Order: sequence, then structure tokens, then C-alpha cells
Amino acid sequence: MSDTAAPKVYRNNWVEKDPNFGMEFIASPRRVRVVFGGETIADSTRMRLLREPNHVPVYYFPVDDVRIDRLTPTDHHSHCPWKGHASYFTISAGGRTAENAAWTYAEPYPQVPYFKGHIAFYWKLMDKWLEEDEEVFVHARDPKKRVDTCLSHREVRVMLGGEEVARSTGSRFLFETGHQTRFYLPRADVRMEMLEPSPTRSSCPYKGDAVYFHARVGGTLHEDMAWSYPDPIAENPRIKDLICFFNERVDDILVEGQPVEKVKTKWSR
Repeated sequence: MSDTAAPKVYRNNWVEKDPNFGMEFIASPRRVRVVFGGETIADSTRMRLLREPNHVPVYYFPVDDVRIDRLTPTDHHSHCPWKGHASYFTISAGGRTAENAAWTYAEPYPQVPYFKGHIAFYWKLMDKWLEEDEEVFVHARDPKKRVDTCLSHREVRVMLGGEEVARSTGSRFLFETGHQTRFYLPRADVRMEMLEPSPTRSSCPYKGDAVYFHARVGGTLHEDMAWSYPDPIAENPRIKDLICFFNERVDDILVEGQPVEKVKTKWSR
């Protein structure tokens, strides 16, 4: 491409999912523990990690590494066309109970025999998850996922309500497997007087805990238009205190004058 033949749209690194892509049941080298009611319910170094299209990764524990005495079978069942019929357990520990919080495929379909003899837990129903001796949040980390952050001097502009709310030539481009590119801008390059703190919070197992901002433009309040990681996890320090805007919600994000492709995501409105 010649220097003058600039693309009309800045393409991001969104990954289209192949509907025929199958499951992966991967052996994990990590020691993983599940804590509920002050007790360790499961503790294993023989983990299996399920990677499944359109789902977050899920840890499956060998039955021998689970406190079966804390699990009580229930009448609840579910069906997966790929794995078979799942039966569920209620967990009781430390005077607390989590109903239907674990499941197993006692007789999985013949094409997936490796599920037999394993138990999985609903992440949010447990008190704490540990990989080795570090607590992890939201869901198991995907070993095939990368989060790369690169300094870029390409000009990035953010437009909302017909006004420019940010312009930077020193932003960080964050490339995350399976997601569109995100642009993290220094606060000095953002019109912070247009942003207001939001009570919204979220957590990411790859980046940490995020705080959010509303944007007030021309008297109109646009809710949860941007976010920041005041204290990102150790693996991702380069985005600390930077501001990132939802491309799905602002009018436009422009990279060197070219609009970034808009992709419909779960954060779209």
C-alpha cells in the first residue's frame, strides 16, 4: 500500500468465532484451590481446563481432589448437546450452603469420555479461588489468551456528542485475544472536567479491578462511557490510571483521522 492509500477504517483485532470450533480439555500444571465457608473444598495439581466456544474457561477437578463429604447430590439436572447430562451438588461448609453450586457428567457422551470423574464449580458461588498461592478473580485464566499493551504515537481522538473529549499521541494500544483493540489514554490528554465518577465497578482476571466514568457533554449525561484501572494486576502495569473509552458508546474513536471499526459487543447499547 502506498503512503497515500490510507485505509478508510482502522481495523481492530477482533476474532471471528468458527461455529464448528470444538471444545478443548487441557491439562493444567497449576495447583488450584476452591474455598467456601472458610474451608478448602477442592485442591488439585491435576486440573483440567475446559475451553469452549463462547464461554469462559472452566476448571474441572478430579473427584479424588474434592471434599466429597461437603457435597450433597440434588435433583437438579441439565443437558449439554456436546457433553451429556449433568447432575448437581449442594455445598455445605462453615455453616453456609450453596445450592447446586457444583456439577459433574457422571456418564458423558462417548466422544468426551475425559469428563467422567471430574467436578466443576460455579465460580461466583465460591468464596475464593487460588492458582498456586495467588487469588484469581472472575474466572479461570485462559492459557491461550494474550494481553499485549504497546505505546503508540499515532493520534487518537475520542468524539462524543459532537465534541472532542480526548486527544492523544501517547496512548497505549491494548491488544487482547478475542477482543477489539482498546485505547488507553493519559489523563492529561483527556478532558477530565467532562468526566464524573460512576459507581459502576468490574473485574477482569487479566487486568484487575476497574472504575468507571460518566461523561457530561453539552448538558447531557452519558453513563459509563470510560473506565480505568487505578491498580492493575502485576502482569499488566502499563495501563495504570489511564482512561479508556467504550468505542461502542462514543460517537467515534479516530486513529490518525480514521474511524475505528465499530464492533457489536456485550457492552454495546
